[in-house]
Formats: sequence, structure tokens, C-alpha cells
Amino acid sequence: MRKPRLTDWLFLALAMVIGVAAVFVALRPTPGPGHSAHRPVVTADLVPAAHSDGLSEAESGYRFERVTTPAARGTEVPVAFRILGPDGRPVTRFLDNQTKQLHFFAVRDDMNVFQHVHPTLDGDTWRTSLALTDGGAYRMFAEFVPLDTKDPRHPVVLGVPFTVPGDTTFVPVPAPAGDTVTATGYRVARAEGTARISAMRAQVLRLAIRGPDGELVTAVDPHLGANGHMTGFHTMLLSATHLHPVQPLGAALVNGELTFHSLFSERGEYRLFLEFSHGGRVHTAAITVAVD
Repeated sequence: MRKPRLTDWLFLALAMVIGVAAVFVALRPTPGPGHSAHRPVVTADLVPAAHSDGLSEAESGYRFERVTTPAARGTEVPVAFRILGPDGRPVTRFLDNQTKQLHFFAVRDDMNVFQHVHPTLDGDTWRTSLALTDGGAYRMFAEFVPLDTKDPRHPVVLGVPFTVPGDTTFVPVPAPAGDTVTATGYRVARAEGTARISAMRAQVLRLAIRGPDGELVTAVDPHLGANGHMTGFHTMLLSATHLHPVQPLGAALVNGELTFHSLFSERGEYRLFLEFSHGGRVHTAAITVAVD
């Protein structure tokens, strides 16, 4: 057997150096598109991975099964569906989420139509009705918290598109604004005005409410077990984002402000729908915000 020569040892050493360098390059973190090497990495606890966005009819092992889908215009259009669990069987019990087993939303793609209702259970089927008096492309969302969830703050959200035939009065999504007026005459204003919101950053939204008389509202009535309810929808993707109330139920509104925890996962514009109870009725305020 030939003894190794000096050149053999040199080639072996060179190969080892090249191999180590290749491993180092492969394992080195590489900035993605639009990210600099010095940009801070978003930590896992800020990523809303557990909060699905309603862009799919299946999520976390659960699936939306259509039974009756809106197919015509009307003030009480029937809707029926089942929620199938990981074992393929209908699920009929969830954790209470703001006093309800299941929240159901319908939004038109121009954000001009918004419905929030609470279906009732009929055997293994959830049933409700929607007021859809205009045609167009819509998306409906079922939001619920599974009994075995590891994080009850983040519900599962399943989304399904549907179309109502007939003429549609399209309304452009309003530009981001610092305030808005409800159909009942209440004015709702963001404390931050039109300031843009940072994506992937947990923060608090502050919304001041004034009554039709212009006076600040210092207390609201309970609504769904809280001082208010807010859901946002991305105006292009039609994804849903749930915002959690900050104030305890019944707490006084400092400076007339309702406050909500928020975390927006996508850049773009969102249409926020705030529901609150005052003066014996529920009011809905819609406002557009920009997220960077």
C-alpha cells in the first residue's frame, strides 16, 4: 500500500476547509426580500400564528361544511352550516367567546356591507339569517374557540366566499380617517388620528366616542360580555382580525375612550367595525386604518 504523500495531506486539508465554509454559509441567516441584515427579527410571541385569518374553510383540523349558502337578496337570507372537527364529525360545543358559542360575520368585498350575527344550533347544524339587500361578492366567517384550545384568546376563524346575484351598488372603501360617524349619529375618533399602524407589533387602539349631542360618552352598556366588540378585515385580502377589549366590563371610559389590544399581521388597509351599546341600542362604527 502506497504511503500518503505531502500533496495528499494538503488536498485533504483544503477539502476540509471548503466543507466547513460551505456549512457556515448554508447555516448563516439570510435576510429575506425587503429586509436588511440589521432589521430586528420578529419574536415568536408576537406572531399571531394561533389566530387564523379566515382565508380558508379549513384550519387547525376544523372545516366549514356548507348546508345552505346565501343565493338571493333579502332581509332574512337563510344560512346553515356545520363545523367538522379533526375526526370529521360535526362539533356542537365550543368555549364561550364574549358570551357566544360562535360568532358569524358576512362582509362584502367593498366593505360596504357588514353583518355580525350569532347562529343557533339545530341538531348538528348551525343556522342563522343575513340581511343582504344588494348583490355582489361576499365572504362569510365562522369564529369559535375549541374546547381543547391551548390559547382561548385566539379563536379559529373559517372563511367561505359566496356571491349574491343581481345588480350591485359598489361603494369604494373610504380612505384611512381619524374619525367616523355611525348611522345613529355617534362620532368615533382614533386618539392617534390617521397615524399609520405598524404590522406585527402588539399595540393598543384608543377610540373616543361622542354622542349625537357632541358630548363624550363616559360609560357604555355591556355588549357581548364586554364594553365593546371589534373585528377588522383586510380590504384586499378579506382576512379577519379580532381585537380584544382592554378595559374590564363596566369600567369608566377615560376621555370617552374604548381601548382594544391589536396585532395586524399584514400590511395594507383594514376596515375596522366597532360595535358598542349605549342608550339602549347597539351602534356600529366603521373606520379605515393603514398598516405598514
